[in-house]
Amino acid sequence: MKKPVIAIPIGDPAGVGPEIVAKSIASDEVFQIAVCVIVGDRKIVEKAIEITGENLKINEIKEPEEAVDEKGVLNLINLDNVDMDTFAYGKVSAMCGKAAYEYIAKSIELANAGKVDAVATTPINKESLHAAEVPYIGHTEIFGALTHTEDPLTMFETNGMRVFFLTRHVSLRQMLDMIKKDRIIDYVKRCTKALERLGVKEGTMAIAGLNPHSGEHGLFGWEEVEEIMPAIEELKAEGYDVAGPIGADSVFHQAAQGKYTSVLSLYHDQGHIATKTLDFEKTIAITNGMPILRTSVDHGTAFDVAGKGIVSAVSMIEAIRLAAKYAPNFTGKHEK
Repeated sequence: MKKPVIAIPIGDPAGVGPEIVAKSIASDEVFQIAVCVIVGDRKIVEKAIEITGENLKINEIKEPEEAVDEKGVLNLINLDNVDMDTFAYGKVSAMCGKAAYEYIAKSIELANAGKVDAVATTPINKESLHAAEVPYIGHTEIFGALTHTEDPLTMFETNGMRVFFLTRHVSLRQMLDMIKKDRIIDYVKRCTKALERLGVKEGTMAIAGLNPHSGEHGLFGWEEVEEIMPAIEELKAEGYDVAGPIGADSVFHQAAQGKYTSVLSLYHDQGHIATKTLDFEKTIAITNGMPILRTSVDHGTAFDVAGKGIVSAVSMIEAIRLAAKYAPNFTGKHEK
């Protein structure tokens, strides 16, 4: 079976993205599982190879089909959009924000056209995007807009544990207003469809509790009684395999042990803390509900160590591994 072709935008040039790309492409694990097409700036990629000390040769290409599947070769689509005279590692910069956006947009264009099987993204900087007047706050919003997906679903996968998020980048006060029966029902249905697309067709989805002890029947809050339980009952009546609400202090442990196929976390930190405590470096974000597959490292640009060659590539390698694992479900290239 042919290896899946994965597009990898290098992220913010001033961050660690180019370095984790160089380290990943040099690794045996990535070579065994995927053909990677890097989208970036040649000058930045050359610097990253020099900084990391990896033995890599750049093969500059225009189209993914020109990529060669050879150990030690980095296939690069060069957008040539960084001025090295003004470039600096570890700094917020409009130039780097604009460049990072262009790498992502090109990668999405290739995936939309079916020229690559998935996209595995590297860190970008929200301040740099803002400085460049890019009208999106982050990756998920960019992917949503450029794939015409209204509300992409974020799922974390860590050592086989899958976590979805009912709410994400809002304050805790706002989050409480969003814990509604209809929203939970909608999300469970969409998450179930997303899992099926990934090839996960059986197993129970657990709904995390919001309050301590899932509210103890209204003793510590009424959200479980008024919104969460009614949603679960309606979903069960429709035939969905869901359980809960299950106290957030135990549900993730149970999922990690294999009791549940996935967990619907009710807010950002609830799920982030669980996955990252289990395995920080191997917590990978998978954006679902789109016509294309996107996986991502879940760490930032790490401006403090950028350009020093000391960053770990474990998370990037894992993001590529999951992209390769799930890509056949998006491209129809199932193993016969």
